[in-house]
Amino acid sequence: MSAITTPDRIVSSVPMTGDARLAELAQMKAARKRKDKVIEAVLLLAACVSVFTTLAIVYILVKESVVFFSHVPLWTFLSDTQWTPLFDDAHFGIAVLLSGTLSSSLVALAIAIPLGTIIAIYLSEFAGYRTREVLKPVLELLSGIPTIIYGFFALLVVTPLIQKIYPDLPTFNILSAGIVMGIMIIPYVSSLSEDAMRAVPMSLREGAYAMGSTRFQTATRVVVPAAFSGIASAYILGISRAVGETMILAVAAGMQPNLTLNPLEPAATITSYIVQVALGDLPHGSVGYQTIFAAGLTLMLLTLMFNLLGYWLRRKFREAY
Repeated sequence: MSAITTPDRIVSSVPMTGDARLAELAQMKAARKRKDKVIEAVLLLAACVSVFTTLAIVYILVKESVVFFSHVPLWTFLSDTQWTPLFDDAHFGIAVLLSGTLSSSLVALAIAIPLGTIIAIYLSEFAGYRTREVLKPVLELLSGIPTIIYGFFALLVVTPLIQKIYPDLPTFNILSAGIVMGIMIIPYVSSLSEDAMRAVPMSLREGAYAMGSTRFQTATRVVVPAAFSGIASAYILGISRAVGETMILAVAAGMQPNLTLNPLEPAATITSYIVQVALGDLPHGSVGYQTIFAAGLTLMLLTLMFNLLGYWLRRKFREAY
């Protein structure tokens, strides 16, 4: 009998019997299962890498922070109103860095949340298909600009503009850094919010139109409440992004440890202080060097608190359709 040669196997021209066909199908099924197990193992490994990385970060922060708190009492760390760990008369009041972090984040969120929500409503409910396909990628390009560029933009462009309105504004200040940081966060808020709004079923919109609602009323009174859990997640992501921002504040905010919530003054944040110490001016293992781990642990706990708040909001206001 002649045979036909293929890249995979030689197929005989003789018709296969039922048992042979079943055996071939069993072999193909076994090979498919082996491939599925390999892919499943690779995906599990990728998931485990992220989990182990997180656990390693937590372990390092806790381990080094324990060493720091063996020299500095926890109550002093929380209650002291000065932060001068690099001076001879050292003080370790984390409230100073927290005040700068919170004030800059509030300024950024005052810009990002309203503008991001308005942009999301427009893209979801009012913009045409072509307009949306052009504007959304262009908007998301803002998140791809290096943050160091945003920092110099705040220092060299935004601050002089504000000084024309408020001449006494110092060169380094929280306000300009927070404004630019808010512009940077807008894509995070608008993109996720728009996705949440577009996930709302069209039947809800059609029902509102049938009741005589305008497009604006439908968007603000039907779509936004229905998508609130997703919008809240976007807000929490924006908050976490603002709290963890580094280079904009390191360049434009001044890195001066002042206990103030006034955005018109220079201040230091947790992230900018970590950058300052990580430059290598302090010997490894000293108490001043250990402060970056205590500050990092504080920042991680602050971010964790916001993430837990976002998880609670999603559970509480989530709508299933």
